[in-house]
Amino acid sequence: MGEKPEETGEVRRNDSRGTGPDGPADAVEHGPRGSTEAAAEPAPQTTAASNRPARTDRVVFGVAAAIALAVVAWGIASPSSLAGVADTMLNGAVIPYGGWAFVLTASGFVVFAVWVAASRYGRIPLGRDDEQPEFRTVSWIAMMFSAGMGIGLMFFGVYEPVAHLTSPPPGTAAPNSDDAVHLAMATTLFHWTLHPWAIYAVVGLAIAYSAFRKGRSQLVSAVFEPLIGRRGSQGPLGKAIDVMAIFATLFGSAASLGLGALQVGGGLASVGWTDSPGTGLLVAIIAVLTVAFVASAVSGIARGIQWLSNINMVLAAVLAVFVLVVGPTVLILNLVPGSIGDYFRELPAMSGRTGVTGGQDMRDWLASWTVFYWAWWISWTPFVGMFIARISRGRTIREFVIGVIAVPSTVSLVWFSIFGGAAMRAQRSGTDIAGAGGEEAATFALLETLPLFVPVAIVVMVLVSIFFVSGADAASVVMGTLSQRGTVGPHRKVVIFWGIVIGAVAAVMLLVGGDDALNGLQNLTILVAVPFVLVMIALCVSLYRDVRRDPLLVSEEEVLRSLRKLHDERKAERLKERKQRRKRHQHG
Repeated sequence: MGEKPEETGEVRRNDSRGTGPDGPADAVEHGPRGSTEAAAEPAPQTTAASNRPARTDRVVFGVAAAIALAVVAWGIASPSSLAGVADTMLNGAVIPYGGWAFVLTASGFVVFAVWVAASRYGRIPLGRDDEQPEFRTVSWIAMMFSAGMGIGLMFFGVYEPVAHLTSPPPGTAAPNSDDAVHLAMATTLFHWTLHPWAIYAVVGLAIAYSAFRKGRSQLVSAVFEPLIGRRGSQGPLGKAIDVMAIFATLFGSAASLGLGALQVGGGLASVGWTDSPGTGLLVAIIAVLTVAFVASAVSGIARGIQWLSNINMVLAAVLAVFVLVVGPTVLILNLVPGSIGDYFRELPAMSGRTGVTGGQDMRDWLASWTVFYWAWWISWTPFVGMFIARISRGRTIREFVIGVIAVPSTVSLVWFSIFGGAAMRAQRSGTDIAGAGGEEAATFALLETLPLFVPVAIVVMVLVSIFFVSGADAASVVMGTLSQRGTVGPHRKVVIFWGIVIGAVAAVMLLVGGDDALNGLQNLTILVAVPFVLVMIALCVSLYRDVRRDPLLVSEEEVLRSLRKLHDERKAERLKERKQRRKRHQHG
């Protein structure tokens, strides 16, 4: 298993809140400052991982950049070839032969995350024993939600429930029926609540515990030290893991940002500001937003992502309340509790769907929905997991898991009930939301049935743009961290480089290949998830080996052992005394 990892060592850290103009921003951006308090003895890596100047790992950075440029060059030279090869690999190999693995492991991650939180390990803090959370809870939730799937809710908040209403899973319900309504909400929540956030939570928890409790660097590879030793995690195998993490983050972000530009372009067309969103307009949208998110990224987390995320929460809440009030209010309110019941009633069946149970039709449906989603979420775990870990210092494992899984899942429930409920009512009333032109047009098709279409459509475009900026902002910071040996505050030049590359990849794919190249890029992102399934399984094992030797639990176990030993000794003494009394009584 390589070198024996450290079994103890909490991170020394001075509580910097309220010290200086930026407070926690300084701590996040520049890393821990040495504590003057006598905490537990720090791990040997603490100083190296946290206080050393940011140094670029030339192997990780160079290989990741070379792969990215090679794929971009391929997309420029032959976008149809890029899309075709990725589609063949995905639908010819991964989905038919590996779909079951995505279905099984996704549910396994839910079980693992819930077990860790509910067990005695849930009391362990992600940092020093007396450390407090670095961000306010509201800001913490807003940041992780914006980075995790905020832009996805704008894509699919209207479209997915309507798509399942008009085309339910094979062999389940008649299209547009009452049963299809219930199944549509259950299926949508299955794809957007517990499972994806549990996947994020597993990776985020492992990185946060490794970095803030054990004092290692904030790298995905550092999490594997209990399994492969420090040498292994810093050697070729560890570097390969970090390269895959950068690659997944880059192309996952570029694909989503390209789709975000399509939705903004579709919104501009829907309000009549342009006839159709051509490639030039889409590239211009990406260019403007790239400048915005790079500026946000270099401003620091507290001043950039936190500020944008808080604005997003307000705008999203205003939009949701508007649709709730002017839409079918009673139906939506009934849909919220009903959807919870539908979700848990259908959960066993949804978790067990494979191509074996439904033939080719089910395989095709799974490839388009469930397996696609699980692969998509897994491919985003390096980015979202690292980002959630970075903003979660000071929280306990139980608080982390509950916050990361339960709160965003509840928000998703409310969001899909409001927008999905309104859209399904419109669809069943004669407005063809599902056929309005795809995911990016569905939201605007719904808004056209409501009052104040133009101003509300503008709000939606602003929301999509801010989700774009906050997501890419976080992605560029995480990629900088991966490129610079896990430093908490990557150099601005590295962050700017990766930010520009994210925008360039999305723009180039739209420019040279239109939707074909972008779809090929999406498929490549999903393919990255295949090795990451194995990485995440090993990550769970490594995390378990880490937490079971946590100093907090070890000290408690030593106390319990001492108490049991003392109890046994006293019990033996009492037995001995009783025997002596019986002997004296017999002789007397």
